[in-house]
Amino acid sequence: MKSANTVLKMKPMREEGAIAGHMFEILRHLGEDPEREGLLSTPKRSEKALKFLTSGYETDLASIVNGAVFNEKCDEMVIVKDIEFFSLCEHHLLPFYGKAHVAYIPNNKIIGLSKIPRIVDMFARRLQVQERLTRQVAECLQDLLDAQGVGVVMEARHFCMMMRGVEKQHSGTVTSAMLGVMRQRKESRDEFLSLLRQNSLQA
Repeated sequence: MKSANTVLKMKPMREEGAIAGHMFEILRHLGEDPEREGLLSTPKRSEKALKFLTSGYETDLASIVNGAVFNEKCDEMVIVKDIEFFSLCEHHLLPFYGKAHVAYIPNNKIIGLSKIPRIVDMFARRLQVQERLTRQVAECLQDLLDAQGVGVVMEARHFCMMMRGVEKQHSGTVTSAMLGVMRQRKESRDEFLSLLRQNSLQA
């Protein structure tokens, strides 16, 4: 079974103006006049926004990591908490957003701390479901570091639940992925979850 961070074989077609052309027709089918002043530039702006929000398809993991994996005699848990992320639900193309908490137990190999939020962004900036996003981040770190264990917890609010459907504005979704000893050993999971409950650093 291929890991979740396997490079996608089908890259998106990023032809300039292609999305904008379709957006013009979408506006018209919605009952709007795409040639009125307020909407004249909307197709181009929406294309630019969508390309940014799905830029993770074209992001290269090697360029993100950029050699920042280091040999270090360390086997204690490393946690990066409260990583803000924004993504698009693949079912309705509506946003979901929240925070990711990422932990790993090194196997004498560590990664630059700033790389972890960038890895989260790489997978978040695709059409996603939260469950898959959570596992992709975990598997990516496991593959990069050959860590003893990796744990990822994501908390998010979904506009597809808040603005439509059940319209529950205050509902949240929590997902987790535990690999290696984080899955096998209860004490490792408990340590991770306990540290998540502690107050964040104050400015």
